[in-house]
Amino acid sequence: MVVLQPGDERAQKIGKAIASQAANDILHALQERPKTAGDLASTLAMPMGTVKYHIENLLDAGLLEIRETRYSVKGREIKVYGLKDQLLIVAPRVQNIRSLLLKYATLFGIIILASVAAYAMLPILSAPPGMGGEDVAKFQGERSVGIMAEPAPSAVAPVQGLALDPVLAFFLGGCLVIILLIIYEVAVWRRLK
Repeated sequence: MVVLQPGDERAQKIGKAIASQAANDILHALQERPKTAGDLASTLAMPMGTVKYHIENLLDAGLLEIRETRYSVKGREIKVYGLKDQLLIVAPRVQNIRSLLLKYATLFGIIILASVAAYAMLPILSAPPGMGGEDVAKFQGERSVGIMAEPAPSAVAPVQGLALDPVLAFFLGGCLVIILLIIYEVAVWRRLK
């Protein structure tokens, strides 16, 4: 899948390559099966120079590909051309800041939902192996009041402050990525204005 924005280099190449009826005829002829330039010239009743010109433009635009190479009886290289298997989507550039922020608000909502789901699954994932559902809840309750485990002696004093759990780390990392993406998009948006 290729997303094109009007005005970018690849979109211009594609527009130039398919602008003529001859190029469209070549594309339609290649829908059936891959063919050589000679096959296309005879099938479409076009001069070989015209066929080669349009094939080069279509190759440069990324619409065609060389499927295989054969050799004639005289030892000449003959290329077999086929349509490139791809989906082309033309989408306009985002021009207003509101739609940009709406896109990232949706992404932020997804990060919140994923963080809540991870937080809900954390007790199950952090329980010792072999415990059932009720045992997990009991273990979590006992662990929080310190019944099952004795504190390990430590030569180093405990670090005061916030212990970063995996769910909080995921949430903060996601927020950082969104902030960086917003800064990048705003910079690109301002440069295009």
